[in-house]
Amino acid sequence: MTKVKIGLEVHAELTTKTKLFCGCSSAWQGKRPNTNCCPTCLGLPGSKPRVNEKAIEYGIKIGLALNCRFPKETFFSRKSYFYPDMSKNFQITQYEIPLAMKGYVMLDKKKIGIRRIHLEEDPARLVHSGGSIAAARYVLIDYNRSGVPLCEIVTEPDFESPKEARMFLQKLSSILEYLNVYDSLLEGSMRVDANISIDGGERVEIKNISGFKQVEKALTYEIIRQVNMKKRGRKIVQETRGFDPVANVTILQRTKEFESEYGYIFEPDLTRIEIKNLNKIKKELPELPDKKLKRYSKIVKKEIAESLISDPQIADMFDVLSKRFDPHLVGIWLSGPLKKTLNYNNLRLKDTKIKTEHMERFFRAIEEKKITDMMGEMILREMVKSPKKIEELGTDFTRIDDEGSIKEFVRTALAENPKAVLEYKSGKVEVFEFLVGQAMKKSKGRADPKIIRKVLEEMI
Repeated sequence: MTKVKIGLEVHAELTTKTKLFCGCSSAWQGKRPNTNCCPTCLGLPGSKPRVNEKAIEYGIKIGLALNCRFPKETFFSRKSYFYPDMSKNFQITQYEIPLAMKGYVMLDKKKIGIRRIHLEEDPARLVHSGGSIAAARYVLIDYNRSGVPLCEIVTEPDFESPKEARMFLQKLSSILEYLNVYDSLLEGSMRVDANISIDGGERVEIKNISGFKQVEKALTYEIIRQVNMKKRGRKIVQETRGFDPVANVTILQRTKEFESEYGYIFEPDLTRIEIKNLNKIKKELPELPDKKLKRYSKIVKKEIAESLISDPQIADMFDVLSKRFDPHLVGIWLSGPLKKTLNYNNLRLKDTKIKTEHMERFFRAIEEKKITDMMGEMILREMVKSPKKIEELGTDFTRIDDEGSIKEFVRTALAENPKAVLEYKSGKVEVFEFLVGQAMKKSKGRADPKIIRKVLEEMI
């Protein structure tokens, strides 16, 4: 059996207002190329960097959340290399003394080691004409992103499968979202370099993979490639490869550089940074996903709890509403219909104007049986667009319990579906639920389904 060892280098963009070493905005996306940069971003002669204090604080929060140890002080270094995405031919990063080190993340019952966490500036963005590295006719450079603060999280080679790597990235992304230091929906917000070896052989690095599924695909392909090379008697060498998400293959980029080739030197334009206020920052950390899951699992089913904690804002809403209404009822609606509606519209709760008070009125209407479950789903669809719809619980949204009115819905449903009626009478009992659904449609979801079933049994 092939023995696989995988380590990850995760680069997460921090959502500070300004870049790491200058006052330019970190919100680089959507701006005209090369308009969100200054002499410091570009490393022009005479420009001087200054450290963004908030980025240091964010990095410390990440280190605390990942159970890391901290040095008394740290500093920045210059990593020298010739790449087109760094105009000054060096990157300001941390090497000798990282911001944090020797942490861990629990993946189910397995401990994944965190080797180091450090901050560095993001390079410029390379735009490949043609859509992929392999097909590009030329490359354009956009320096708007250069200097945006990156937090690099380096794991130990503790992963034994691509699936484990994907699960870790999903969990890490969730932790960073809870810390409110990162936005998973921003383009390139998390980029991964994956190091992989099989059967104790040479390590191959796959650079700049975006997306959890893409990481799993890239690693799966690379395992197959290396296994096939070994079968043919070919030597696996240490090298750097890129991942083509269109063809789902890795492509050789260059033979691997070694750390000594980067010529790290102390950044002379920046001072040493004292690591302090750890206890104060630790007290400000929110309740993290693992702890929330453990707490929620005591009051709702585990699968509901897992769905709730996947969105920090939904979890916060559950915390408030579960104290005022039945926790199981709140959990089912927030983790099911609400999340389904948000996903359909490619939104998160924080992208809408839905507040806790809107959902409080919604659950009161559910609890008091003023609206049916079907009507509730329709209301949520409207609330995602405009939360004020919950304030319009008038005749269009009220539940119909009048048996006389419901008989008319059932009668119409039977008249319009004679074939279904014949099938039911011939023994196809499952058709009954279809007829219930047709009657519910006639009532626009407002009729009590229990009364519809009762009337349908009497009339059919």
